[in-house]
Amino acid sequence: MSLNEHSMQALSWRKLYLSRAKLKATSRTSALLSGFAMVAMVEVQLEPYPYPEGLLIAFSACTTILVAVHLFALMISTCILPNLEAVSNVHNLNSVNESPHERMHHYIELAWAFSTVIGTLLFLTEVMLLCWVKFLPHDGQDHKKDVKNVTISSGKAAAIASTCIMVPFGVVFILFAVHFYRTLVSHKTDRQIRELEQVIRLQNELDHRVEADDLKATANYP
Repeated sequence: MSLNEHSMQALSWRKLYLSRAKLKATSRTSALLSGFAMVAMVEVQLEPYPYPEGLLIAFSACTTILVAVHLFALMISTCILPNLEAVSNVHNLNSVNESPHERMHHYIELAWAFSTVIGTLLFLTEVMLLCWVKFLPHDGQDHKKDVKNVTISSGKAAAIASTCIMVPFGVVFILFAVHFYRTLVSHKTDRQIRELEQVIRLQNELDHRVEADDLKATANYP
């Protein structure tokens, strides 16, 4: 096996292990967050309180979309991961060509994005809406007291506090995701540039060797 073929095999194996790690992380994260969302939907107890219609619709829609997104990512990882595991456990360099990770690359990245980016943002929104649904009914208990001495109810204050905490975390999460993606793209670009420079250097060395062999053959030719 030549040096170029060995480098291509190593690159394929690295992509295979990276795809397998992404699918494993996607499977664990999606199963955990979708399970939490389902438990939150089932266990939440709505009080006899006139909830705003938009709040209940937002909570129901966010929970449904959250579960659907994570289950879609979980389905992709469940379907592709066994094929990668079967190939990665075979101790043969050429077996990497039997893995579908190259052809299924877009599906793997889609599942990774759904589970880590979109699913996590929906999960943060789910927690914030759950706080509103849980604490807002305490507004009715406070209004039984003297309304003149109450500027804001304890339930609404708790919901506003959770929103004020969650919104900055969401902004930080988005900024980190963008920064991480740009850093990862920059790292991949630099690595490909180094590999290209290495290939060019090897090609130049081969060309010099071929020229030297031609000169030797010409000098020895009578």
